Amino acid sequence: MMSLPFYQRHHEHYDRAYRHKALSSTVSQYQKETKSKSAVYAQGSAAYARGSAAYRHSSAAGFSLDSSAAYSHGSSAYDLESAAYSHGSTAYDSSAAQSKRSAAYSLDSESLSTSSAAYSHASESINKLAAAYRLGSEAYSFGLKNSNLMIEDQSYKMSPKAKRAKQSLISEDKENEALDYSVPIFTGRQVNISGITDTEEERIKESAAYVAKRNLFATGEGVSVSKVAKTTSEEEHHEKKSRKVAIRESAERVAMKKTLEETQAFHRKLNQDKLLHAPEFIIEPRSHTIWEKENVRFNCSVAGWPEPRVTWYKNNVPIDVQAHPGKYIIQSRYGLHSLEITECEFDDTAQYHASAMNVKGEVSVYASLVVKRYKGEIDASLLHSRNLSLSPFAVTPHGYASRFEISFVDKFDVAFGREGETMSLGCTVVINPDIKRFKPDIEWYRNGVLITPSKWVQMQWSGERASLTLTHANKEDEGLYTLRVAMGEYYEEYSGYVFVRDADAEIPGAPGAPLDVQCLDANKDYVIVSWKQPAVDGGNPILGYFIDRCEVGTSHWTQCNENPVKFARFPVTGLIEGRSYIFRVRAVNKAGVSLPSRVSEPVAALDPADRARLRSHPSAPWTGQIIVTEEEPAEGVVPGPPTDLQVIEATKNYVVLSWKPPGQRGHEGIMYFVEKCVAGTEDWQRVNTEIPVKSPRFAVFDLSEGKSYCFRVRCCNSAGIGEPSEATEATVVDDKLDIPKAPGRIMPTRNTDTSVVVTWTEPPDAKELVGYYIESSVEGSGRWEPCNNNPVKGTRFVCHGLSTGEKYIFRVRAVNAAGLSEFSQESEPIEVKAAIAAPSPPYDIVVLESVRDSMVLGWKQPEAIGGTEITGYYVNYREVVDGVPGKWKEANIKAVTERAYRIENLKENMVYQFQVAAANLAGVGAPSKPSKSFKCEEWTIAVPGPPHDVKCTEVRKDSLVLLWKEPVYSGRTPVVGYYVDMKETEAKEERWRSVNEKPLQKKYLKIGGLTQGVSYVFRVRATNQAGVGKPSDVTDAVIAETRPGTKEVVVDVDDNGVISLNFECDQMSPDSKFIWSKNYEPIEDDPRLNIDTKGGKSKLSFKNLGEDDLGIYSCIVTDTDGVSSSYTIDEEEMKRLLALSHERQFPTVPLISELAVEILEKGEVRFWLQAEKLSGNAKANFVFNDKEIFNGEKYKMKVDKNTGLVEMIMDKLEEKDEGTYTFQLQDGKATNQSSLVLIGDVFKKLQDEADFQRKEWHRKQGPHFVDKLGWEVTDECNVMLKCKVANIKKETHIVWYKDDREIMVDEEHDFKDGVCTLLISEFSKKDAGTYEVILKDDRGKDSSELKLKDTAFADLMNEVCRRIALSATDLKIQSTAEGIRLYSYVTYYVEDLRVGWVHNDTQIKFTDRMRTGVTGEQIWLQINEPTPQDKGRYIMELFDGNTTHKKTVDLSGQAFDEAFAEFQRLKQAAIAEKNRARVLGGLPDVVTIQEGKALNLSCTVWGDPTPEVSWLKNEKSFVSDANCILRFESGKNVSFSISTVSTQDSGKYSIVVKNKYGTETSDVTVSVYIPEEERESKQEKKQ
Repeated sequence: MMSLPFYQRHHEHYDRAYRHKALSSTVSQYQKETKSKSAVYAQGSAAYARGSAAYRHSSAAGFSLDSSAAYSHGSSAYDLESAAYSHGSTAYDSSAAQSKRSAAYSLDSESLSTSSAAYSHASESINKLAAAYRLGSEAYSFGLKNSNLMIEDQSYKMSPKAKRAKQSLISEDKENEALDYSVPIFTGRQVNISGITDTEEERIKESAAYVAKRNLFATGEGVSVSKVAKTTSEEEHHEKKSRKVAIRESAERVAMKKTLEETQAFHRKLNQDKLLHAPEFIIEPRSHTIWEKENVRFNCSVAGWPEPRVTWYKNNVPIDVQAHPGKYIIQSRYGLHSLEITECEFDDTAQYHASAMNVKGEVSVYASLVVKRYKGEIDASLLHSRNLSLSPFAVTPHGYASRFEISFVDKFDVAFGREGETMSLGCTVVINPDIKRFKPDIEWYRNGVLITPSKWVQMQWSGERASLTLTHANKEDEGLYTLRVAMGEYYEEYSGYVFVRDADAEIPGAPGAPLDVQCLDANKDYVIVSWKQPAVDGGNPILGYFIDRCEVGTSHWTQCNENPVKFARFPVTGLIEGRSYIFRVRAVNKAGVSLPSRVSEPVAALDPADRARLRSHPSAPWTGQIIVTEEEPAEGVVPGPPTDLQVIEATKNYVVLSWKPPGQRGHEGIMYFVEKCVAGTEDWQRVNTEIPVKSPRFAVFDLSEGKSYCFRVRCCNSAGIGEPSEATEATVVDDKLDIPKAPGRIMPTRNTDTSVVVTWTEPPDAKELVGYYIESSVEGSGRWEPCNNNPVKGTRFVCHGLSTGEKYIFRVRAVNAAGLSEFSQESEPIEVKAAIAAPSPPYDIVVLESVRDSMVLGWKQPEAIGGTEITGYYVNYREVVDGVPGKWKEANIKAVTERAYRIENLKENMVYQFQVAAANLAGVGAPSKPSKSFKCEEWTIAVPGPPHDVKCTEVRKDSLVLLWKEPVYSGRTPVVGYYVDMKETEAKEERWRSVNEKPLQKKYLKIGGLTQGVSYVFRVRATNQAGVGKPSDVTDAVIAETRPGTKEVVVDVDDNGVISLNFECDQMSPDSKFIWSKNYEPIEDDPRLNIDTKGGKSKLSFKNLGEDDLGIYSCIVTDTDGVSSSYTIDEEEMKRLLALSHERQFPTVPLISELAVEILEKGEVRFWLQAEKLSGNAKANFVFNDKEIFNGEKYKMKVDKNTGLVEMIMDKLEEKDEGTYTFQLQDGKATNQSSLVLIGDVFKKLQDEADFQRKEWHRKQGPHFVDKLGWEVTDECNVMLKCKVANIKKETHIVWYKDDREIMVDEEHDFKDGVCTLLISEFSKKDAGTYEVILKDDRGKDSSELKLKDTAFADLMNEVCRRIALSATDLKIQSTAEGIRLYSYVTYYVEDLRVGWVHNDTQIKFTDRMRTGVTGEQIWLQINEPTPQDKGRYIMELFDGNTTHKKTVDLSGQAFDEAFAEFQRLKQAAIAEKNRARVLGGLPDVVTIQEGKALNLSCTVWGDPTPEVSWLKNEKSFVSDANCILRFESGKNVSFSISTVSTQDSGKYSIVVKNKYGTETSDVTVSVYIPEEERESKQEKKQ
């Protein structure tokens, strides 16, 4: 059978478009055998790889741009040093894939090994042909990998074709028959597209690469391959190439290089992040529950680019397959990954997860495995058999079958948002039973369509709460959102609608943005863009739409149409094949252009077959095997006419044509020319005159509206232009799709208190409806608002977000691609309130009293009252005889309003069952379930019957109020009280506990001390003299919580003094009412009270509050979820309210401050008070000693009504101004006054202060002191005198004095910082005295004095001492020859700083051995002749007069040992120094003496013991002789005598004294000279 190249299996478009008919059967047969031979293919490929080591090397090298472009298919023929563009030589080597004798998927590895030898032999011949193809092959290799060659490149597409040698194609039936089918040879590695995902954006690279390769197929001209069969194992191939072909290829190379440069420039613009895609699990592994010894497999599917790497984990530990051979089997193939665990054991119970990772991120999915161990009597081995049915055990993926109860708490409600905002929906999910190791499947749906995470939608699951976030809401996001939570086969759903309004328009009056932009019918250079019209037109009709496109990877938007189009579909042409685009749409009206819509999903400009091929994956990986087909190429085949030409869409603006490619087309690509003519003529005009069309789709513009046209299409290729197709029928240029008519019969019905259900009928003859827009308007307002911004399908919609109690009208219009219909007729007005329904059944029927022929029943109110109050109840009863119930009978014909009813005329000792039905305006609801069976008999018990109608109100987080009614049967004696019992809802019966110890006289009780969030139930028992009776029926469970929005009764006193209680409710239904009670008894026509209710507010006013009005006032709002509150008025509260009422009735002007007085800077006197607020009509009167005073020269009066400030200013106080000052205020009917008495000492003090301030003001007109002279101690322990001055100028002088003597200051102060200072260094007692500083200039002078004597001096010295003490360094240890010294340095020392020393917490008493002192800045403690008793902790205490400052050192251990050793060393050194031998004095350094004279030298030496004395002359020892006499007398006197010196006696003499402590040498130089006369006489004698 004939073999086909692997790329044809996956590129079916290429096969379908260019395959010869004779080849179809071969391909079909090949496809049938592909699956059966896939294993053979893999095994043969492996054998082939083992037989060709050289080819493995070339495979590793790949198609590198830097490697040679020798495109050989032989193993060693792929020579890296050769640039040969090879299609021959070994290209048709020993694989001979098309032959029956050598199949592509042979199992015979020996045959393949023999073939590899042929590869090697053939490679030698290919190198000889390398030079001829070197230049062209480089470009070809480059283009095969990276180029995106376009068909419109005329340099090689439309040039004349060169003649080529015949090629032969061997098929199964016709081995030597030539076919007109030519396929360029390439390796499968370049076509084996991997990592392809399902989104267009992630297929950009693959699209561009594929188009480049496919175009290269068509350019494989000039190469002729012929095959001559020799043997089954070896065939020879010859390649011929003409000179003309070589020239043609050179021209093609230039064109290819240019295309490569353009393609590379395009790829450089691409944003790689747009092409890459983080891992995403398409199918997640499921959890499993299995029996021991069974096998289990976890499967998952992951997508991402680059292809993610998947790792499996068990309990977060990577699974090592090698460590457990045979236990785990991990497989990854074509995006499907699996983990198989064989013969599971109990220990395999764990959490498993798969982690997928690539360069864009990492994501994990989890699944659990539960391995069950059977413990019954059945043979466990049977459970492991695959044939055994386990249906009796009903095992689910989550274990044994048990229904999961899934409920939603804290649910999301109908949500409203605006475009561009972030919206979040969420629910808390409660699953019972809670199995920790299993997590539920969380899915979100929009309008029934599953939502997947994207950049617009994010989903989270915290383990308890599921949430969905719209990161950037758009109108496309509007719809019904459904949360589905699944546990195995059980699931629950919850839904809520999300509304998204238009964002504010940038231009006032502009329409809303279009929505739901989609790309349809995409082809090579053409795509249809569709969208939905917006609901908001901005108040003006929409004139049309602009369509914009943007190439993926760039940010440049290009407008596709010059004039607005009204039709909601538009064909976009002129796209570049292989590139991806996104689109957006903008609406326009006469006010302006709208905001752009959300961008569409990316779409690639590709042939649909190409796009489908790119979505698929190869059935097997490339193994290196090359299969070559051969055919005889067609020589210049002119394509035939297209077929099936038709008009698929016609509008006023354009007509869209569609056709099928011709059957006769040749092997190369074809393009199309479109022609048109007016119907009835033969004047054909070419529409696309410049650029031929590549796609079998075309949109024709610029047609005259209303005219009829015919169209036809021609094909063309390099061989020429073909015949035209059959012309279309006449097509009128007009919209085929009409705008729909208006919907009819708009019917609104009540739904909830904020929504209305609107229904309508579909418009007649409606085509291609997109949906409907609904608008609402408050009756009479004339303002219409959209109810939805995304067209809804169907003829029913719930309009949310309406105002309760308002009346609305509605209208609807239909939408299709042609536009929006006219509005329907307006609906009838409808009031927004909850719909009325019959109430639900009452429940908990009990018998309250029983006598011989009658029984009293009680029951609880229905949980749902149907949106309106219950008007009454109907009771039925039936006899029960021997357990068999009879027929129901009516007990009452007229409805009873109370929840207790006596049924008369019953039979004594007969057993009865009862049922109750509630009724409201909607009708009678369903009856309750039959009650328990009760026997009609006389109650003779002494204790009372059960109380009834027990209910809870005013529920808060820690309290509630319990109400009940007295028993119908009181027993033999009257009821004297009640006991209330309570327990937690889930607690057992024995957990009932009594709330009150003593019986209650009242029929209500506020129960406190509850725990927030806990559910409780209550019951009541009545008591009389005989005892405690039967408990009432248990209340419904009540959770102790304060619900959001809970409001309380508020007391208020108005301006007229009226006291009122006010309650507000924002949860009212249209039928809700406020019910006021006093002491929980309804108030009925009380003359002391007045109740006024308006809307959601109710007020209870007291006409004259008194003791009769004391009590608990409560208010309940009916038809709500228990809205209630109360307020207690006792005697204290009554007194407070009455006082407040009197204050409001007879108001006063409230004052912030009473009348006060203050002295101003110039000595003026200011009287003032301030009221809380004053109106514009307020006025003030000023009174002095009961006489009104007025504004004038002496009094300056002012009233500031904005601040409430009232003031009066007097220049100065005189004696006559002593008295009482009063300010009187009046503001409307409110008055107030305040007085200030200035008499006696108070007046005198104020007057003195005014005089002082006046003088101070005059003083401050010249240079003056702001801060008087003071002192501070610097960080250096110096004293600085400083003062702050003001009003200084250049001529101002400052002079310092001490004890009236001027202090000479070296530098003049510049006053820049306003501070004057005098620094006193090392302050001591001598610096005590009085210091004064004087400022003076021509404006005056000022002085400041500081006394530093006595206490002031002591305070300053204390501060100085404190600073000195703080400057002390840490104590240090020093060894001396006398002992050990401890010392510290300070900045400087003063006698006032008292120093003390402490040794081991004992104060040291100073002796000759232990002394302290100060040397300069050193404070020390000397320890002479230390002993071990001196070890310990020493503290130096510095007392500054107030505080003791301490410095500590530890003189023990090593510190003492080292110090003591050093002391010993120094002591010995001192002794040695003291007793060592030494020359004390007497010897001169130099002696000059005349020859012949006597020399006498003497000195004193000392040493203990007495030193030894010796002499040296010129460093040599010498002793006494007759001429030189040396003496040493009394152990200390040394003499040196020479009776007559001569020149031989000159030299250096050294006396050396020595004892055991040391040696000392003293030198003397003796110089003997001869007088001049004697020298001359001696010379004469010698002569």
